[in-house]
Amino acid sequence: MQAKAYSSEVPEVPDVVALRARLTAFPYRTVTTRAGTVGYRCAKAQAPDAVPVVMLHGIGSGAASWLAQFEAAGLGASLYAWDAPGYGQTSNVAVAEPDADAYADALEAWLDALGLARVALAGHSLGAIVASKFAARAPHRVLGLFLCSPAGGYGKADPAVRVAKRDGRLAMLHKLGPAGMARERSDNLVAPGAADLPRAWVKWNMSRVQPEGYAKATHLLSNGDVAGDLARYVAANAGPVAVAVGAQDAVTPPASCQAIADVAGVTLQRIEGAGHAAYIETPDVLNAALAAWLGRIAAGER
Repeated sequence: MQAKAYSSEVPEVPDVVALRARLTAFPYRTVTTRAGTVGYRCAKAQAPDAVPVVMLHGIGSGAASWLAQFEAAGLGASLYAWDAPGYGQTSNVAVAEPDADAYADALEAWLDALGLARVALAGHSLGAIVASKFAARAPHRVLGLFLCSPAGGYGKADPAVRVAKRDGRLAMLHKLGPAGMARERSDNLVAPGAADLPRAWVKWNMSRVQPEGYAKATHLLSNGDVAGDLARYVAANAGPVAVAVGAQDAVTPPASCQAIADVAGVTLQRIEGAGHAAYIETPDVLNAALAAWLGRIAAGER
């Protein structure tokens, strides 16, 4: 069957052009792993003992979306942000209807290729599913977990709910394509009062997703179980957990994120003035939360 053709362009505002220019300070790289190619960006700290923080984006985003974290002063960490399987230049997972293990396998292969034996993981939305799964499987390799507006996944939901959620997203993708989703759906990811620039940056990042990668990530969302995986990581007593959410998040509302924070036994950090994309909308606040979490890691907190 011939692939459906979509309009591929979302008009860019001048400020987004400027953000893309700033992004060149963190050039796109690729590495070959046993699972295929992974595309990523990084911002390495000068200190040789800096904590490596691996940043995992959501279903409608990519590595570039972490620009404000790359540019942040004071984190004192080396940041690595991948394009998930099927995004950017990263090879897709082979299985047709993948679960979190397939993505955790790809993450493990990437970390091994970079020589990163132990890392801290920061997952946004869908990225929290991958982060939690990897942490549950290999707690000895995970210094800590930071979950920002975590998508809980529907792995434990009624099968009819799982199918409905999955098929709804797939139908939207088929109807609109990435650029159409960006035009019509990206505003759902920010607070109603969000400024024009974060709105535009969220939209630009969403417009760049690839249909096959997004479709497979939809299955990941359907099969994910953050609460279960997080509970296994917490039981291993491997490293500190933080959970944050925008106070106006309409995608993963504070109530759903509270349930995840409760699993970890931590206080949910509510970020005022932010929606689902708090790390883009209110980066200074989110970066301060990241810095506090990194401080707990440096102190050896469990």
